[in-house]
Amino acid sequence: MKQFESIVRREGSPSVASDKTVPLVLIIDDDAAIRRSLSELMMSVGIDCIGFASARSFLEAVLPDRAGCLILDVRMPEVSGLELQCQLRSDGYTKPVVFVTGYGDVELAVRAMRAGAIDFLTKPFRAQTLLDAVNVAIEKDVSLRAEAKAIKGHVDRLSTLTPRQRQVLHYVALGKLNKQIAFELGITEQTVKVHRGSVKRKLQAASVGEVVRAWNALPIDVRNTCSLNCAGHAS
Repeated sequence: MKQFESIVRREGSPSVASDKTVPLVLIIDDDAAIRRSLSELMMSVGIDCIGFASARSFLEAVLPDRAGCLILDVRMPEVSGLELQCQLRSDGYTKPVVFVTGYGDVELAVRAMRAGAIDFLTKPFRAQTLLDAVNVAIEKDVSLRAEAKAIKGHVDRLSTLTPRQRQVLHYVALGKLNKQIAFELGITEQTVKVHRGSVKRKLQAASVGEVVRAWNALPIDVRNTCSLNCAGHAS
């Protein structure tokens, strides 16, 4: 487990005054003793953490934008850990989850893992086992955040293309040659070359391969919308 310089713990605090590069673990458990124990464990390896006594208090909090994960108790009053996981997924919340529970239940474990949990640990468990799971979860979140940032960059750059440049990009991504694109769009091959150059420049791509990779990295709904618009313009 990587060691970090800044160590901060807050119980239900809406903010943590710490280095944004330090991972933040959100502990949601209705047992105060468990929250304290887990917080101390995270602090021992230099990970920031915030504790919440219920799903409701977690959902109402304004949280720092930091890489990290959730440690969720399975059985809690009002909203269970599994119900919270389901709600977060439906809301598009992607932060990885590690479940801890005092009730070993194979069915619950299967449901949690199928819903994307990193691990499902039954108390008592070794501290290192939890730390290993948290480390995997943090690494996954770092990767997800980097991927989301890259996709946002692609989408932002795509928005700078003109309708004609989007049409050309669409056909380039389909693997069509310049003369084929020219025929599809009713323009000259030289004009296609000019548009391809503009697309590469605006997408900050050094090659056609990078242009295609940038296109493929876009969310499917964005690609589909662009493709439909291109087909409409080309018809």
